[in-house]
Amino acid sequence: MRIAFLCKRHYTGKDVITDRFGRLYEIPHQLALLGHEVKAWCLDYHGNKDEQLQHDLEFGYLAWSSTALKGMRLLRLPAYLSKLKRNIEVFKPDIIIGASDIPHVFLAAYVAKQLNTACVIDLYDNFESFAQARIPCFKTLLKYAIRQAHLVITVSQPLKEKIQHDYNPICPVYVMTNGINKNLFSIGSKHTARERLGLPLNVKLIGTAGGLSRMKGVDTIYAAWSELEQKYPDLHLVLAGSVEATLPIPNSNRVHYLGGLSERDVVTLFQALDVGIISLQDSAFGRYCFPQKMYEMLACGLAIVATDVGVMSGLLHQFPQLLYKANDSAQLTKTLEYQLAHDILPELPILDWQELVTSIEPVMKELIISYSH
Repeated sequence: MRIAFLCKRHYTGKDVITDRFGRLYEIPHQLALLGHEVKAWCLDYHGNKDEQLQHDLEFGYLAWSSTALKGMRLLRLPAYLSKLKRNIEVFKPDIIIGASDIPHVFLAAYVAKQLNTACVIDLYDNFESFAQARIPCFKTLLKYAIRQAHLVITVSQPLKEKIQHDYNPICPVYVMTNGINKNLFSIGSKHTARERLGLPLNVKLIGTAGGLSRMKGVDTIYAAWSELEQKYPDLHLVLAGSVEATLPIPNSNRVHYLGGLSERDVVTLFQALDVGIISLQDSAFGRYCFPQKMYEMLACGLAIVATDVGVMSGLLHQFPQLLYKANDSAQLTKTLEYQLAHDILPELPILDWQELVTSIEPVMKELIISYSH
């Protein structure tokens, strides 16, 4: 297959291309490793220069074209649409995949319709929860993309059900969860991991990594910590990720903030902790997302606690003692105390990106065959 892939360049604080990070990298990467010719077009909302890059692979082909739209470069957007259509037309893809946000799924659907090409829309979150959804007409663009698509992929079963109910797509909707790199996320020495990160060795460590924001329910973690800190003098809190300006890190010599970490250092962090926290809000974001860090933590042999929201409620339904109600810091405190005492590691199937993308590849091939007829 010749596959055109459209996505934004940065998400969750990472550069999709240079950091080779997450779902937006792994879908085109794994498709290329399966022997397909993949070219990705990205809008860079933060950068100031256009770039053309190619990733050398043992099999297949993966190239990236990044266009900067920061500042006054937004004026280039209409010209970009015309240029994008021409470039994709020259590439002659069998299928166009749009992912990452409303602009890119709309661009994929629009160009696919213009070129009479099969279109796949990948929804890694509920895009209605993104700030850009408040821009006039953007929800209309999202509806257009979903209604024009020949296949919609969602990151979770709750999101699939929402899309089917709210948008009534005329195409199949498949669930493909987030995955991990099993060669990277694995069990390691807790002592060595703590030494590498400069963390105390002979204490209990709880913590999390990712966006440290109210949207992710981190304020509930901080509220629970204020009680735990008083009760357990040998307990420390470890945090990593971007900090919301209005939600500062707790001021304590037993709180360790590691800043933004590379994916490899996130592995080390999860190997160092005693309990990992997966926090969410019962919100338009939390009810439909799929926290990738759950698989990452479990693959590192880390005991977890999680908010009883969305997909986490279903995945951990056999382990209710590991779930806490959103915004309930008292229940989170008790749940953490339970895990610190019992160290329960749920046995859940953990899929890597290769398995996930390989499972969806035949669906795309069938789509191309049926669309060509």
